[in-house]
Amino acid sequence: MAYPSVDKIQNMLAQEVFGYAADKKKASGRALGTLVELITFYTLCAWNLRDSIAIERPIPEFANPDISHNVEFSLHPIAAAHPITLNLPLPITSRKVLKAAKITPEGLKEKNQSLVTANRVMRNSAVVAEHNSGFLTTHLVAMNENQCTIALTDLLNEPYAIFECKRVGVEEGMRKGPQTIEKAKQGAYVARSVSALQKFRLRNGEIQGVLDTGNGQLITGDYALLLQNIIAGTNASHLRNFILTVGVVSNHGNWFTAENHNKELKVLAHSYDWLLFLTDGGLCQFIEKLLLKPVPELEPARDAFLASYQGKPGSNCFTKVKIRVEADLALKSYFKSHESEIESWFNVITPQDGSLTYLRNDLVKLLRKDWRRIRHP
Repeated sequence: MAYPSVDKIQNMLAQEVFGYAADKKKASGRALGTLVELITFYTLCAWNLRDSIAIERPIPEFANPDISHNVEFSLHPIAAAHPITLNLPLPITSRKVLKAAKITPEGLKEKNQSLVTANRVMRNSAVVAEHNSGFLTTHLVAMNENQCTIALTDLLNEPYAIFECKRVGVEEGMRKGPQTIEKAKQGAYVARSVSALQKFRLRNGEIQGVLDTGNGQLITGDYALLLQNIIAGTNASHLRNFILTVGVVSNHGNWFTAENHNKELKVLAHSYDWLLFLTDGGLCQFIEKLLLKPVPELEPARDAFLASYQGKPGSNCFTKVKIRVEADLALKSYFKSHESEIESWFNVITPQDGSLTYLRNDLVKLLRKDWRRIRHP
């Protein structure tokens, strides 16, 4: 690699892309954080989980709905799916989508939302309506000069999994970013509070799990074993209110050294069910192919990235929420056709014997549960 570390790439971006910014290093760090979120999102899409995804939805704490937390990505049970083909011209609005779908769930409340604007900027996981038990999201599947294909999904409110991305850059003159422990604590609190499956530590250091199955009945046992039994099983009282928690962290030197994990990473590893580390090598490889030595497949994404960072307000069209149509389609295609390569970018921190294949299988198992029976007995 021309740039052996993320910090060196961040410095390069600060000089060559963000020269207009008052704090060039901070601006380039935010862009790197966006790339981590995009890699996570398009990996989930490559795993055929796109239609379950909601972005930045508030997730209530278990048995404490007065407090909720926005998470980067939440995966929700699919109550119904509606493939739709719409004729152009743009924009594609929530009203056009709902009219074409001809669906009227009880208590439907339409959202004033644009899936694709007249400038060909689309919204991932656009929520076009909400109703009593869930919400409707849209994803762009394909588009040509005459029409577009849209996946409209009716999702249940409570997710079966959440993903959170954490990245902190190293400030000049400091060994690590001063906010790392605060971000770690924030992520850890959310991971420990949203699911019915809770952790507690025994005096010998072992991690036990406790699961409330209702009516004051508790199940306890080895946490890892209890987790896998819940995911593999069909018991509605075990699955109800259960949420698999996944964290994605990046920046090698900031979170841990080659010899041992830093405190911040230990806090996260002890809180999430799964903790993935996006390696410096993986992030650098993506940036090289996207920006430094762009491959033809990713040129639309590179164009969107460069157009987003010119110092002009409102020009950003390369985020997990808003992205150019051509960039979105290019990234979906690239991540799907390079699955093995992209999965090699991640290290599994916890569980110790985990792999991305196991995580993907667990997510698919959860997706296929009979959630209507589970959530509404």
